[in-house]
Parts: sequence; structure tokens; C-alpha cells
Amino acid sequence: MTEKNEFWRWEESRWKNPDLDWENAEVITLGVDVGSVSSQAVILCDGELFAYSNMRTGYDSSESALNAASWALEGTGLTLDDIHFKVGTGYGRVNVTFADRNITEIACHARGGNLMYGPTVRTILDMGGQDCKVIRCDERGKVVSFLMNDKCAAGTGRGIEVFTDLLGVPIGEVGQRSLRVEMEPEPVSSTCVVFAKSEAIGLLHAGWSTEKVLAAYCLATANRVVSLLERVGMVKDFAITGGIAKNVGVVSRIEKILGVSALEPKYDTQIAGAMGAALFAKALAEKKAKTG
Repeated sequence: MTEKNEFWRWEESRWKNPDLDWENAEVITLGVDVGSVSSQAVILCDGELFAYSNMRTGYDSSESALNAASWALEGTGLTLDDIHFKVGTGYGRVNVTFADRNITEIACHARGGNLMYGPTVRTILDMGGQDCKVIRCDERGKVVSFLMNDKCAAGTGRGIEVFTDLLGVPIGEVGQRSLRVEMEPEPVSSTCVVFAKSEAIGLLHAGWSTEKVLAAYCLATANRVVSLLERVGMVKDFAITGGIAKNVGVVSRIEKILGVSALEPKYDTQIAGAMGAALFAKALAEKKAKTG
């Protein structure tokens, strides 16, 4: 059985495209997104996804960046020296010491979301470990406007992790179990994860089921991010990136409140920022080649 302090642990992953041979590529680029909770590395060959890694961020951002890149490169035959251009992004982007450039996560998520979901996407909701971002973009993945909430862990991946430990529910089960209620409960506090946690403990003592408390928290998370979307102005097509995009309990409630369906992702929703960074790296590599 999972230990109580391990309920928060989500599954790390890596992937390599079996249909691509990097030796045939003209431009190989790397994007590394170092977030407060997770780090991703994406390798593109001529703009096509070749490999990626998605892992927990450690205490050292520089080490986390290198670990993510090394894991993505593992088994490919590539080394960092084979990469034509490297871009760092995310919370710890300045600590991606091997990067040729660093670019803000807002720009990278818009560009990565454009590749992941297609050129019709106009609104991207990124639900990260410690913040939520709403990004409006054009058909090229260029940022038109954005709004960020980073004042509290409520409504973020870290907030969900706190609740999994509190309730003893593996993080991968939170979404589905939150839907196992006959009627939708009132949401818990959506302004502070500490208040929400205290409220949840009180509800459990009052006889609420674990599923009902999860439903109340998922609804609170959905309400919190919907308010951001409404402030920016939600325009179709709509897509969600980040770890919470994998939580059906939050996503389905966002869709219900907004009356829209989010686009289905082609890839792991957590790699959008790193993918955008790798795309920027491709453009910069090509520019560098032209100017000499």
C-alpha cells in the first residue's frame, strides 16, 4: 500500500518517437522547462517531436534542468553537444546553465500549445504547480494577452498534492473519485489552500465522504481558474496544459461552467512549455545559420 506521504507522487514519464531518426534531421533543438514542481525536456528534430521527459523538480534548479535533459536524451544516441540550439523556460529558466537562451514561460506555453493543439487554439489555460496562467494567442502561437495568478497554491498542482496527502487518495485517482457524488457539493475555499485544508478537515469530521470533499475541492479549483478565464475573455478554441489538465474532475467542471469542451491533447499536457522552448530554439538556430 502507498505510504501516506507518497499519495501526492505523480508518475514521471519519458517518450521517444520510434518513427524519427535524428541523424536525418537538419536542425535538432532542445527546450527545458524548469517549474517549481515539475521539469520537462523536449527534443525536436526539424520541428517534430522526437523525445521528451517529465519529472519532479528537485531542490536545485540547475540539477533538475540537467536531469530532465539527460533523461530525454537517454537511449537516443544524442548528447547535449549534438543539439544545435537549447532554450530554457519556466520558473528556473535562468538556471538552465547549458541553454543558449532563456524565454518566458508565457511565450513558450503559447507556442507549445499551438503545436500541441493546432493553429485554431486561441485560449490556453496552463494549470501549473504553483500558478495558473490564462493565455490568449493567435494562429501562430504568438501571445495576444495573458493573466496569471501566483499568490496562493489554491487552484494549482501543489494544492491538489496537499489534498491527496490529507485525504489519503493517490493523486491519479482524485479526478475520477471526485465525480462519484450524487449531487455537487458547495465548493471549499478557493482563495487559500490552508483555509481549504482546514475546511476539508471540518467536513470530514462532519461526516462528509472522501469523494464529496474531493468534489468540493475540484469545484473550487474550477471556479478559481474560470474567474481568470472570464477576466481575460475566453475565446474558442480552448485548451488546457499542465498537470491538472490530467484531472478529469477539474477539467469536466471547468467545461460545464464555461459550456465548452477543451481540445483533446496530442501529447502529455505537461510538456507544452518545453515544447514551445524547443520551437523557439528551432527558429533561433535557423536565424543563426542564416546570419552566420
